[in-house]
Amino acid sequence: MIPAIEKASAIEIKQFQEAKLKELLAYLKERSPYYSALFQRENIAVDLVNTLEDLQKLPVTTKTQLQEHNESFFCVPRHEIIDYATTSGTLGSPVTFGLTDSDLERLAYNEAISFTCAGVQKGDVVQLMTTMDRRFMAGLAYFLGLRKLGAGVIRVGAGIPELQWDSIVKYKPKYLVTVPSFLLKLIEYAEQHGIDYKNSGIKGVLCIGESLRNQDFSPTVLTKRITDKWPVQLFSTYASTEMSTAFTECEYFQGGHHHPELIITEVLDDNNNPVVEGESGELTITTLGVEAMPLLRFKTGDIVQLHTESCPCGKNSLRVGPVLGRKQHMIKYKGTTLYPPAMHDLLTYFEGVKSHVIEISTNELGTDEILIKIASDNPSEDLLNQIKDHFRAKLRVSPKIEFIAQDIINKLIFAPMSRKPITFIDKRT
Repeated sequence: MIPAIEKASAIEIKQFQEAKLKELLAYLKERSPYYSALFQRENIAVDLVNTLEDLQKLPVTTKTQLQEHNESFFCVPRHEIIDYATTSGTLGSPVTFGLTDSDLERLAYNEAISFTCAGVQKGDVVQLMTTMDRRFMAGLAYFLGLRKLGAGVIRVGAGIPELQWDSIVKYKPKYLVTVPSFLLKLIEYAEQHGIDYKNSGIKGVLCIGESLRNQDFSPTVLTKRITDKWPVQLFSTYASTEMSTAFTECEYFQGGHHHPELIITEVLDDNNNPVVEGESGELTITTLGVEAMPLLRFKTGDIVQLHTESCPCGKNSLRVGPVLGRKQHMIKYKGTTLYPPAMHDLLTYFEGVKSHVIEISTNELGTDEILIKIASDNPSEDLLNQIKDHFRAKLRVSPKIEFIAQDIINKLIFAPMSRKPITFIDKRT
């Protein structure tokens, strides 16, 4: 189930996307209250936008605009909306995304070809360790994609290692979908309860929410800790509600594959100009084929690098490298630029760190301050010094670190209203 366009030449892919872009612009002009008003206000003649390079003639869409004008982005009447999903917004209240029947079919197609990219085939059984409730698009997308692909689905949901292992032993899935750090908890539970996890039949895991690779595609500390104990294939998949599209690794683990028929990608600098090829910048996307809420040049906030060379798997479409971090989460600490993913990975190095939360605040000098709260079965001054030395060696700086009780840190990580574990808290003014 590999689309032919992904194996087409770079020129053919570009021409294909330019034709789709013209269709999108005509649709937005006719159907989108927000974009039609924008085109009129800015005197934008969309019929003069003919190439991908011409996207530079159009303004970007920000998360703040999406939140402030949420209703105006809907291109269809409410009675055509089949599913409602939400994502957190920059101003605090959630942004609502509506999906029509056509959008749900597109979402299923996206995940079907994404799972195929990672090797999942018709007849395979896949265990979902993600929620499908709380207006969370990802869990629904995985289910729809696997159904379209013809795979079996075990909808266990997040957490509870005992229940996960009960389902693995009973139904024998070939693949799992989960946050990678949870695999360490599965391994720990299996070792404590005599479960032969290495012979459980699990071949691969599609991992969400945490980085598996460094920028050069070498495995992160988290990846090494998992695979040193459990030799399964770990595939990274990156997506968002706004994109309604996923970038998933193939068996060569060289970045998430781009689906040209579903999305146009740009990587922009702080002035909204394209970065030089090979440099990192903010991923900016234009959705194709979305009916209810298409987005034009939407700035995702994620800092990435695009890879344009052909993949050994035979696809010629772009690949998105590991997310360096979120632009709004960038930290300037003692003259060093840091992103939370790098700190999360360093903390994974220590088995004595059972869980952690990184808090960023503004100190009395008006600069960024880092406090890392750690739960450990054996807190000690020696462990504290080891962590600080490791930070100095890898990141050149050492933040403030304190030990706190596991039950207290759990209340921070598993907030009642959050759909995902919270390990980064930004308190900056």
